[in-house]
Amino acid sequence: MKVSSIHFPWEKLEKGQGFFIPCLDHDAMRELGLKKAVLCRILDARAITGIHNGFTGVLFYRPPRA
Repeated sequence: MKVSSIHFPWEKLEKGQGFFIPCLDHDAMRELGLKKAVLCRILDARAITGIHNGFTGVLFYRPPRA
């Protein structure tokens, strides 16, 4: 899969929500996802690597309001 074909749903994400992208290169995906968040003017975006349903990847999320 090409990196440019990945859709990051930052526009629809509210605080306290997140999405998981399965991948093998965690550092590259984490960097790309956070760059896309900044382009969407989401400055509080976070990313952690992990395993979900047997797939390794990156979980992108927006922390809940304090």
